[in-house]
Amino acid sequence: MTTHATAPVPAPGLRESKKQETRQLISDVATGLFLTQGFERTTIAEIAAAARVAKKTVTNYFPHKEDLALDHQDAFTGSLAATVTGRGSGESALAALRRAFADAAADADPVAGFSGPGFARMIDDSPTLSARLRDLHDLRETALADALADATGTPRGDITPRAAAALLGAVHRTLFQRIQELTLAGQDNARISATVAAEADTAFGLLEPSLADYATA
Repeated sequence: MTTHATAPVPAPGLRESKKQETRQLISDVATGLFLTQGFERTTIAEIAAAARVAKKTVTNYFPHKEDLALDHQDAFTGSLAATVTGRGSGESALAALRRAFADAAADADPVAGFSGPGFARMIDDSPTLSARLRDLHDLRETALADALADATGTPRGDITPRAAAALLGAVHRTLFQRIQELTLAGQDNARISATVAAEADTAFGLLEPSLADYATA
């Protein structure tokens, strides 16, 4: 039997590595300033000065100020769709999303809402970030609707996957908000995980009568 070695993934070039380092530096500096003096009161010019880069460099990497604070937004908006796309054989969309949330809660995953007290307070104190977070929830629901349409062979935009995504997205939105509330109340991640794990069972259970067998792989 002939075996084939897997080709190694090429390391990023020096220029790409430098760009990644610069992006991470700007993000880290911005986060520190946001946590210290608040998102609304921090300017792009201050971030650029603290990171020792030009203001144009900051906006090249982060076109909007909110992008500096919510730098996991791509992972967030695609998370539910990715879970449905990667569900196991015989697993429904509801079962896959329920399982994935349980895993995220156990791991205190920041994408699920475990951001820490400083970050949670920063978002809660900022109308701009709060509005952007609502937009990201909407985008995540839209991506989920498309994934459900593809999974069921239904045209994108059809009412059934959109309605299913709205129900599933509402549960995730509610659980995300719950994690933020408990974080702001001073609870640690272990206690929050235990609480939301039980509450997730209740919330997802409400959808069982209608979605238990929907989009089963």
